[in-house]
Amino acid sequence: MRILDRYILKELIGPFLFGVCTFTSLFIASSVLFRVAQYISQYGATSMHVIKMLLYSLPEVINYTFPMSVLLACLTGFGRLSGNSEITAMKSGGISFFRISSPVLIAALCLSLFSVVFAEKVVPDARTAYRNLVYYEIQGNTKPPSQNHIVVKGMKKGEIERLIYARNFDEATERMNNLTVEEFDEKGNLKGIQNAEYAIWGDGKWTLVNGTSHEISKDEGIKRSMSFDEQILPLDIQPRDVGLAQKKPDQMTIREIRLQIDILKRQYLPVAIYETEMYQRFTIPMASLLFAMIGTPLGMQPQRTSSSLGLGLSVVIIFLYYTVMTVSTALGQGGTIHPMVAAWIPNLICLGIGSYLMKLRNR
Repeated sequence: MRILDRYILKELIGPFLFGVCTFTSLFIASSVLFRVAQYISQYGATSMHVIKMLLYSLPEVINYTFPMSVLLACLTGFGRLSGNSEITAMKSGGISFFRISSPVLIAALCLSLFSVVFAEKVVPDARTAYRNLVYYEIQGNTKPPSQNHIVVKGMKKGEIERLIYARNFDEATERMNNLTVEEFDEKGNLKGIQNAEYAIWGDGKWTLVNGTSHEISKDEGIKRSMSFDEQILPLDIQPRDVGLAQKKPDQMTIREIRLQIDILKRQYLPVAIYETEMYQRFTIPMASLLFAMIGTPLGMQPQRTSSSLGLGLSVVIIFLYYTVMTVSTALGQGGTIHPMVAAWIPNLICLGIGSYLMKLRNR
């Protein structure tokens, strides 16, 4: 890494870390602490519960603050360099705008890629742990809530052996209704389908009631069909675990989201919410790169700019970005526009603005 690259990145690392701490604190203070106060007053949450809630909330919050912090770092860091005439000195030495901005853009791209991995490997588990902490430990529930569109996966040696879909699960009666059971062979090919009116828990096992069973061949299709009144479902999971196994879209990994989409499509159910979440796993982290494209030319204004002005400008840009994202997400989840388009609308707007500003600053 050249001296110039190190110098520019060193100038921006301080504002970036300041932004992460500041925006994280604002998120925690505005949303998490309010819920913490509710749980303490209503359910008597202990100090250990509060600490766990804060820790489980941090990954999601930090992942959201990365793009914001990149924007703040570019505005304040380059603003100081420009205010001290260092940008002018660089340009007078024959260094182009794109050469000056390249280390920041590369660093922002690396941060975006890291955020994608972070959002996939860390954030979903943290969200699930937060949900279970609140529902079972703080609120004291002993049974899972009744839920719709239940999906339970049976795994064997890391591969899916059985997929179970139920239209709903009634925790009071410990019963899953309107089941479809898909069984797969060792190569992942579908080998059997069972449909049942319901499955009920009793004597330590699940029993399918009033259903049909189809044996399927990859080449021949349905080979054999039979009806049954009752049949044991080889599912080694208790009713409480059924609820624990269910996740909201933001608690799933991308692989789990894709699997859920495939299952729901086979049941002719809407999947827009899951598709929007899947695309946003890439678009939100990529905002770090796009904010760098916007913040870099804005920070290189020829006049002196203060840190407070950079902070204020970053807040305005962030507010506009997340406003557009909120509206487009609602449209995508509601099926008004395609989920992929909905997820990319804020980024495409930022890409257009950033490209225009960088081209203008390079003149």
